[in-house]
Amino acid sequence: MAARGWRPAAAVAAARHGGGGPGRGAGPVPASEPAPGTVPPPAAPATASVYVHWPYCRKRCSYCNFNKYVVPGVDEAAVGACLVREARTLLRLSQVQSVTSVFFGGGTPSLASPGTIAAVLEAIAGAAHLPIGAEVTLEANPSSASPQRLDGFRAAGVNRLSVGVQSLDDAELRLLGREHTAAEARGAVEVARGLFPGRTSIDLIFGLPGQSQDAWARGLEAALGLCDDHVSLYQLTLERGTALAAQVLGGNLPTPPQDLLADMYHTACAMLVSAGFRHYEVSNFARKGALSTHNLSYWRAEQYIGVGPGAHGRFVPWGEGGCNREARVQTLEPDAWMREVQSWGHGTRRRVVLSLLEQLEEVLALGLRTDEGVTHERWGHFSPHLSLEAVFGAPGEAAELQQQGWLVLDGGGLRCRREGLALLDSLLPGLLCQLQRGWARAAAPAHPGQGDGTPGRSPTGDGGEAAPGIAGAVSGGSGE
Repeated sequence: MAARGWRPAAAVAAARHGGGGPGRGAGPVPASEPAPGTVPPPAAPATASVYVHWPYCRKRCSYCNFNKYVVPGVDEAAVGACLVREARTLLRLSQVQSVTSVFFGGGTPSLASPGTIAAVLEAIAGAAHLPIGAEVTLEANPSSASPQRLDGFRAAGVNRLSVGVQSLDDAELRLLGREHTAAEARGAVEVARGLFPGRTSIDLIFGLPGQSQDAWARGLEAALGLCDDHVSLYQLTLERGTALAAQVLGGNLPTPPQDLLADMYHTACAMLVSAGFRHYEVSNFARKGALSTHNLSYWRAEQYIGVGPGAHGRFVPWGEGGCNREARVQTLEPDAWMREVQSWGHGTRRRVVLSLLEQLEEVLALGLRTDEGVTHERWGHFSPHLSLEAVFGAPGEAAELQQQGWLVLDGGGLRCRREGLALLDSLLPGLLCQLQRGWARAAAPAHPGQGDGTPGRSPTGDGGEAAPGIAGAVSGGSGE
């Protein structure tokens, strides 16, 4: 298999340390690692993206409930060796031929050394083809994004940076519990743009308690003067168990009104589009073609492999004889995950086979987040016998939403109008119900006692065919 064009010596040495297959016996979820060099069956999907989770942070932000850990010290050599080993195991298990993109999320992956990042990339390149120029993104906090460190990540193979700016106002940063200042954020973005021109993304949060629309607009204007060609906007979610949620629930901070949040979102969309950005996904904006290849793989319901504590994945485990797409979650707690990887080669804690209906629900829910929507081609990839038109062209919720101006079904597929993207959470339940009804009608036998009539039934749940099964919720592998 072809590797990348770079092979740093430190990366090769680190990749060798602790690598190889799993131990013998049953792991937390039984799965055998195929022997290196196993030839994938002809029907095996050719590609997948890879998400790698670095779970550690120096401090926990006041709003964060992600799977992250603040510990006195991290045994980076041991963690890195486990990431290398699990990446090899899962890639061989999936038998993908080529990796389309890699995303290092967290946690704070910019706290890992460039050598660790390089070792993981070398392991991926050794287990599957990782083309030169494939998108490799690393999330970075401004407080761990010195010029020397970022240059080291670039030398390791990272070619895109996602900088967690969140705000350019020091008071807002303190409220969010961020470690950096506005000045540090500006400096980190400027350095990143110099090292990763056209491939530096910034994250911004709106809807903070007490934040006015004018303050948000001023902050966004300042960010537009700083940013590169990609911006991700996130409405603050008050998650139970976080310090910020406790302050709001305790009455110490105000709850942002829903009307204000909607106005903030619409203001941001208008400002970014006016600045030349394409609103290509509910929360993501890009200009000059700087769309995130990796995140598009989630929204297009493509295969992805999750490596590291708590990482999610969606792939067919051809290497152990599987032929249906599975939803997988790795063990959350890092020490437990490491013990499992050291014993069995992987730390998969939960795996559920996805039925075709559940795969179509994910195709719908994720695809409608994008401006391209769900194309007929992509839908047919999963369901060749039950078309998009057959499900959503019939009288029902989709037709009503088209009449109301929120949705479009045409030769390009099913997609939200710009106004509908902002309301997607309220539109989806009805559309999912319509899909389930259409599926039930198609699955009902034409005559009693003459087969189950399941549309699209075939040996594989990935690629152009469909598969039966059962599964879980829509979720992404990325911690973005």
